[in-house]
Amino acid sequence: QVQLVESGGGLVQPGGSLRLSCAASGSIVQIYNMGWYRQAPGKQRELVARITSGNTTDYENSVKGRFTISRDNAKNTTCLQMNNLKPEDTAVYYCNIVASAQSMVIGILPIRNYWGQGTQVTVSS
Repeated sequence: QVQLVESGGGLVQPGGSLRLSCAASGSIVQIYNMGWYRQAPGKQRELVARITSGNTTDYENSVKGRFTISRDNAKNTTCLQMNNLKPEDTAVYYCNIVASAQSMVIGILPIRNYWGQGTQVTVSS
């Protein structure tokens, strides 16, 4: 139905930058919100940044001024530019979309969350 493929994670030194990308594909009818979540070891998954279909953005407090989320509606992609990375940003980052999709058997499916497989971001010297 819907697939999300993330890229761009890796190892970076404190103060460095990374850019995460997520491409959505499949039988998508409409994408509403797009966002990035992260989960550090032993912690719950948390929202990092979110962007609505109207390009309104929302950020977790600790990343404000350092991270920027964007989206390309024509390509069904979202990116997270992460600058001035800190060790506490280390986590698995997950792409998320809220979307409606279509099934050839059922027709239009209910709006729901879709998740990527996650990409590791490690900030360490």
